[in-house]
Amino acid sequence: MSNEVIIQNAVKRYGNFTALNDVSLEIRQGEFFTLLGPSGCGKTTLLRMIAGFNSIEGGQFYFGDKLINNVPAHKRDIGMVFQNYAIFPHLTVEENVAYGLKARKVPGKEIAPRVKQALELVQIEKLAKRKPSELSGGQQQRVALARAFVIEPGVLLMDEPLSNLDAKLRVQMRSIIKKLQRRLDITTIYVTHDQEEALAISDRIAVMKDGEIMQIGTPSEIYARPQNPFVAGFIGVSNFISCEVDGTDVENASVTIKGELSFPMKLRKSYSGKACISARPEQLFFADSGMPGKVLFSTFLGDFIEYEVELNDGQTLIINEYTKDTSTVHQAGEEVFIHFDANRISLYAGDADGEEGIAPDAERISRYADEEVEGA
Repeated sequence: MSNEVIIQNAVKRYGNFTALNDVSLEIRQGEFFTLLGPSGCGKTTLLRMIAGFNSIEGGQFYFGDKLINNVPAHKRDIGMVFQNYAIFPHLTVEENVAYGLKARKVPGKEIAPRVKQALELVQIEKLAKRKPSELSGGQQQRVALARAFVIEPGVLLMDEPLSNLDAKLRVQMRSIIKKLQRRLDITTIYVTHDQEEALAISDRIAVMKDGEIMQIGTPSEIYARPQNPFVAGFIGVSNFISCEVDGTDVENASVTIKGELSFPMKLRKSYSGKACISARPEQLFFADSGMPGKVLFSTFLGDFIEYEVELNDGQTLIINEYTKDTSTVHQAGEEVFIHFDANRISLYAGDADGEEGIAPDAERISRYADEEVEGA
């Protein structure tokens, strides 16, 4: 039976350095939840606190309704998959997978069938008698997964489990991990710095920076409506465009870009002053009017063409135009106009370092996600 994981006001310090600052999370039973952020953001520190490997300076950690702050790591009912696999070199594959069951004093007659089933789940049953030195990196990672799954933990923790694999194998393994997690319905907390990996594998994501959570949401929510410029810049590619907002009327605010383009936009709250637009490359498009610019470079990438376009003020924008939607390739030096759908962009008060999103709203996020699902 998997567990809900609740973290309330977690704090972790190393001397004068605060690695985690008042972090709170609720991870649902059976959910695949990812902690995502750059190196040093606190994601692995938080995972190790959940595992019981790091001390807790503040806050409460629960598995279900059980407070686990003072529960030793070996009694927390967790499975753990590490970056370096951490499998025993002197044991065979099946002995490695059986290790956790023996440590938990599972009756001997139950161990062999459970090990066999775990190896079949990760499709390495034919390698049962081999030693780790005879396996590839991907095969070793499958052993680590089987060992974690076989004990049927209440919570499965994964710390950058695919970072040592090549790009193609990473894609294969993340698919295997997600399918196994769904099949076994284990609450899973996954740490990565890889944005694409997080978007592909997660039910929800917590984006972290400097020991704090910047945003929590589904992959569609995080990508379509980032709550601040950090999330917009860290997840995928974003174009940041300075603008001015007259938002006295929140239902019909006026947004102006460099005096060249003005459009109405509904705001979440009243705001007037400097602001910053965040637009994904696929949210920009060529039009008959808009922001004037010049094509610098185009790259054909199969499904889409990526353009670099320089605006009149020297700023460069990245624009993706899907090949199914056009029969024209814009050439370097060509004068163009750039526009976008105001309902799809994000808008932040202040400059590109601002923290407050002022574009609505949960309804639009939901609609965007629904459209993606329908078009999938």
